[in-house]
Amino acid sequence: MSETELLSRITTDPSLCHGKPCLRGLRYPVEFVLEMLSGPTTVEQFLQDYPDLEPDDLKAAFAYAARMSRVKRLEPIAA
Repeated sequence: MSETELLSRITTDPSLCHGKPCLRGLRYPVEFVLEMLSGPTTVEQFLQDYPDLEPDDLKAAFAYAARMSRVKRLEPIAA
């Protein structure tokens, strides 16, 4: 699945989770998924605990986090 296809799984809706980016319009904010998977929870455990999510949803959360963490390099301007 391409990055574009993965990122299409990330949705925002002001009436859902206060407009935070979520997975496929479900009430799973990307930040929740990332927090859970940054701890002792494995991908397999997470998917077992939340059976309405798919492996590509987790890849989408990772792709979204990678996209959000990109920082453009700023060059100082000589005075």
